Amino acid sequence: MSEEYEELDNVIHERVRLGILTFLARNGETDFGTLKKALDVTDGNLSRHLRVLEEEGIINVKKTFVKRRPRTYYKLTEKGKERFQRYLQVLESILKSVTEKEE
Repeated sequence: MSEEYEELDNVIHERVRLGILTFLARNGETDFGTLKKALDVTDGNLSRHLRVLEEEGIINVKKTFVKRRPRTYYKLTEKGKERFQRYLQVLESILKSVTEKEE
């Protein structure tokens, strides 16, 4: 069982980053303000987690201007989608082993 836990991706497993990836997987490309509101986090906290995901190659960042105001958008990369899917498979395996023991 401990081997399964070791397979959990520590970058993704953090609560805010897991929330970011779940939101992006469900909704596609999303701007900073929408993520901030959906996850109910501060600018600084969200920025820090987004930076980690970007550095890991899990998300892409696109900066544009809307009516002369800067807007930043985030989207899962192919690598990010694969890593997130693998994370979900490992988590599902762990949960399945727990529920099977309860039966």
